[in-house]
Amino acid sequence: MAQVELKMPKMGESVHEATIIKWLKNEGDRIDADESLLEIATDKVDSEVPSTAGGILTKRLFNEGDVVQVGTAIAIISTEGSNGSVSGNGQMLATPAPSTPAPQKITPEVVETVPFTPAPSAVPAVSINNGNRFYSPLVRTIAGTEGISQSELDNIPGTGAEGRVTKKDILGFVELKKNGQIPQVIAAPAPTPVPPPQSSRVAESAPLPASKPSASLSGDVEIIEMDRMRKLIADHMVMSKQTSPHVTSYVEADVTNIVMWRERIKKSFEKREGEKITYTPVFIEAIVKAIKDFPMINVSVEGTRILVKKNINIGMATALPSGNLIVPVIKNADRMNLIGLTKAVNDLANRARQNKLQPDEIQGGTYTMTNVGSFGNVMGTPIINQPQVAIMAVGAIRKKPAVIETPQGDTLGIRQMMFLSMSYDHRVVDGSLGGSFIRRVADYLEQFDPNREI
Repeated sequence: MAQVELKMPKMGESVHEATIIKWLKNEGDRIDADESLLEIATDKVDSEVPSTAGGILTKRLFNEGDVVQVGTAIAIISTEGSNGSVSGNGQMLATPAPSTPAPQKITPEVVETVPFTPAPSAVPAVSINNGNRFYSPLVRTIAGTEGISQSELDNIPGTGAEGRVTKKDILGFVELKKNGQIPQVIAAPAPTPVPPPQSSRVAESAPLPASKPSASLSGDVEIIEMDRMRKLIADHMVMSKQTSPHVTSYVEADVTNIVMWRERIKKSFEKREGEKITYTPVFIEAIVKAIKDFPMINVSVEGTRILVKKNINIGMATALPSGNLIVPVIKNADRMNLIGLTKAVNDLANRARQNKLQPDEIQGGTYTMTNVGSFGNVMGTPIINQPQVAIMAVGAIRKKPAVIETPQGDTLGIRQMMFLSMSYDHRVVDGSLGGSFIRRVADYLEQFDPNREI
């Protein structure tokens, strides 16, 4: 039997680790090549990892909940063939017969947790950390959730390998802190050398402790724990509001020409291209044209510096079947014609709903559009998708009576009207720029040629 090491795949230029959400196969199960073996999650997107070879899943090197670096072996698959090991790229590595007896297995010494003992208040606090201490993502998450400062974290004695703080250590500290028993002097126990484990774990496998309700609840209340994506969305939205002073401007646009044009070409387009055309690519095209006219809307803020983006990458907020929201990005939208935008919009939206987006496809956006009209809403006040400085919401298209200007004079008619709403970062986008930009988008929509061919 040959052995194949399945490694954590690279999922984007800025993605260096992923969390194992769920194993889809147990040890001893047979798996085919390209069959999904496990589900993973990054801070960008969830995805499945297929097996690089067919055979028997011999060993799972990490547990569910572990955070694994890209390129690290996560499983061993035994395939039919000659003896030896095979790396994740399928190359056979010869395994010579051992000439000496196998070394005796060493059982690492168990280091007991040293309980915290409060010291007299007159003694100043002393840090046991030299500033280079490693903390796993799980430990840092617990520290952030429980409000533990960096200095407090540095002073927690660790019982893990090389004195590292484990989940048990930090939870013990949290319990003492809640009881008012916070130590002021924490002595570091001498770290006991422990042989390295067979597989390096980045985080403990146990789940995070559930948040405690702030008040007692009656039996008439159902408690639903947020899923991982909802927690990320919540954190991102709060961070955006804390970062940017939001201002929202509104305009109403007459999109009758666009509605007439789409009704005329939609059947022939679907027959020719094999997919439907929606209003979204038309809206994105107008936004791209306006960005070219007002490039200072296509920026981000870094301290006191304004970073003007040369590429125009449009994010489009997409609702998922779970009710969560994700924002795939159309890169270099200014280089696409209307057909290219249509195909990009349909492809990203479909794969977003199927949970098949890659991490690189939901980052790098420079401006975002969200379609609140798809839910029947006429307008909204969207929250900026950081680190961008503006986001536009397009409302539902509705028939309304409107004044029509003609050479013979003004008259009343039924027109297809739509509200545009844009929230922008008032640190760098003033009312003049924000109002002019959203008005220019509306102008491009109203000037759309109903006889345009595609």
